[in-house]
Amino acid sequence: MTTFEILSYADTVVVGGGTAGAAVGGLLAERGDQSILLLEAGPDYGSFTGGRWPSDLLDGRIVAETHDWSYTSGACNGRAGHSLERARVIGGCSSHNGCIALWGSRVDYDGWAAAGNEGWSTEEVLPYFRRASERLGVRKFEPEEVTPFHKACLEAMVGAGVPTIKDLNDIDENFGAAISPVNIREGVRWNASFAYLDPVRENGRLTVVGNAPVSRINMEGQRAVSVDCIVGGEAATVGAGRVVMCAGAYGSPAVLLRSGVGPAEDLSRLGIEVRVDLPGVGQNLHDHPAFSVHHRSTPLFDSLMDEFIAGGRTVYAEQSLAKARSSGCDEGFDLHIAPIAFIDREPSGQWRFKLAVANMAPRSRGRLTLRDADLNSAPNIDTGYFTDPEDSDIAVVMDGLELTRNIARQGALSELIGGELEETARLVSVEDVRRNSLHYYHPVGTCKMGPDTDRSAVLDARGKVYGVDNLYVADASIMPVVPRANTNLPSVMVAERFVAGLSL
Repeated sequence: MTTFEILSYADTVVVGGGTAGAAVGGLLAERGDQSILLLEAGPDYGSFTGGRWPSDLLDGRIVAETHDWSYTSGACNGRAGHSLERARVIGGCSSHNGCIALWGSRVDYDGWAAAGNEGWSTEEVLPYFRRASERLGVRKFEPEEVTPFHKACLEAMVGAGVPTIKDLNDIDENFGAAISPVNIREGVRWNASFAYLDPVRENGRLTVVGNAPVSRINMEGQRAVSVDCIVGGEAATVGAGRVVMCAGAYGSPAVLLRSGVGPAEDLSRLGIEVRVDLPGVGQNLHDHPAFSVHHRSTPLFDSLMDEFIAGGRTVYAEQSLAKARSSGCDEGFDLHIAPIAFIDREPSGQWRFKLAVANMAPRSRGRLTLRDADLNSAPNIDTGYFTDPEDSDIAVVMDGLELTRNIARQGALSELIGGELEETARLVSVEDVRRNSLHYYHPVGTCKMGPDTDRSAVLDARGKVYGVDNLYVADASIMPVVPRANTNLPSVMVAERFVAGLSL
């Protein structure tokens, strides 16, 4: 069968094979006898057992750096743009990330439901979190797997007033520290492609095409009828009975905008025919703004880490985490404190570590817009960090930074990691933090889910785009408010919840 025949038509075309897209494609292929075509802009390395996956994408110890989209932010808070890493590969950021697998807080999803999104309350989404966690092989590190660094950090957190808790995925526990649950199996980052696509790759209903970026969706009246993409370096048009966008918080709005779905004034200015005037497309962009303090270890700690490795154990960059509250927090929690180990020694032979703090309930909002209608033009991404009028977001980070530095001063930890390195120790003022904060890898919100009375909403609670009968979005872009969690598991939950509610 030729590529053209494979791509001529599918009952459902899923655009984007990242964390959510792999789950959506796999789950749909498990249901009924419809044909499912999954188009991924990056490479598809096939099944895990096929043995073609690059080693860095399998390595659960680190955040992978290859296969990046090379997105950058615009200038913000007096600083130049910075990298906004996103994975361009099957499995998306679940093939790239630090493997921390968290659910968030009850206030997150009850908040979604209270905003008019029926079916998205905590009790209603918990079954999908459980299913997602099972499919991704989420587990806790055994005590003997935890590095001396992460153990010392947990002890120091207690010393700084953050109690130890049993389970970071207790959705009603909003204050405490523990070893993180992770999607790592025998050292392998178990991504959404392994979990959801591998079981159905050979069932005859699913076709996965890698290196196939989508430029636009074509519509007739109120229906999406096909998608334009590039396959094998050549333009192709694929007929579709239904289109599900899963290209992420940057990719999904960009495809919609190129297709004429978005703010009419912006589209007209770029010469794009307006098919549906939806002012919310590309708006409501937000992430957890984060800041890190860096330390280098002492000779004592170097010896402890070396002994840990000599004992046949593995250093994972991310293992422990704290949920905490700023002085202004009035519900749930609004801080993560995340200790991170650099798994490779410095040239001097010393180990190096950092303590990251992130605002988990940001109020600031940015936006994504197009430069032009060209598929190859990166979008304009305004992260909007610390732009809320009350400056509450920066206040949260400053509180978190004070707590983080207090943790680093506690007893045994301070003796092991020594003082803070000058590169971050000199950053103490509000303006220092504004200029040096980065993202926490969790962009959401650019295709906001909400009732039709909300002019900023792009789609309804079933994921259907307003004004188009058979066009859906099911990824992190639909989240109206970012959950208090690393967004890997919430994105898979969105996919599970979407497919469960979708009629075939």
